[in-house]
Amino acid sequence: MWTPTALSSEARPMSGSAWRVVEDQHTSSSRKLVDSIDEHDVLEEILEENKPGYLPGTERLHYLLKTPFRYKPPKKYGSRFRRSMEKTGVFYCSEKIRTALAEYTYHRLRFFRDSPETIFPENEEALTVFTITFRADHCLNLMEPNLNNDEAHWLSNDYLPTQELALNSRKAGIKLITYQSCRDTQPSINHAILEPSVFKSKKPTSHQTWFLYLDKTEVNCRRSQAISKSERFTFTHAEFDFS
Repeated sequence: MWTPTALSSEARPMSGSAWRVVEDQHTSSSRKLVDSIDEHDVLEEILEENKPGYLPGTERLHYLLKTPFRYKPPKKYGSRFRRSMEKTGVFYCSEKIRTALAEYTYHRLRFFRDSPETIFPENEEALTVFTITFRADHCLNLMEPNLNNDEAHWLSNDYLPTQELALNSRKAGIKLITYQSCRDTQPSINHAILEPSVFKSKKPTSHQTWFLYLDKTEVNCRRSQAISKSERFTFTHAEFDFS
């Protein structure tokens, strides 16, 4: 496996912009639990007090940028570049909006596959889709020569190799990892931001509202008030590897 010293020699500067998809940020899912807006304010304060603290260095960032550094990943497997109980966070994003939606769709479908008793929502789900800008002097591109020799490890659903890579990358002072998405069937690029200092702007540079509809065989994504087919995507369940 790649050592910190070897990884350091592969690091290069990188800058750009990327997309991320999250559940709708314009409505509060907790409002329906109470009878009034005043009760909702109290409930939100209680919830906030019991959430993990934000990671040092994220204080001035918009909440959409700093929240991924706040919570630990799922206990069983962790995430691609983060072990299950690791304190340091990772901000995952994609070069193209289609890829960001494919990534979100995969994890949404995975939730229902792992919870077979849970019924698919009857209505469309609203999503917030936003862009960020980044810049860092020490970045890894896993699609470059030498590093791409281990492509099978980087794209596997077994996260142990990529988690070890991220651990050694942090030791080497690397702050961002670029890699091929294995969720989007079209050529696509993802970024894993390891340090919040990588954000060039302290807040998202744009927002869009999209809607996601889950069906038994496919998932439809469309932008709110879409006016062209380029603002609609369909992913079939068969496109994703859930092994």
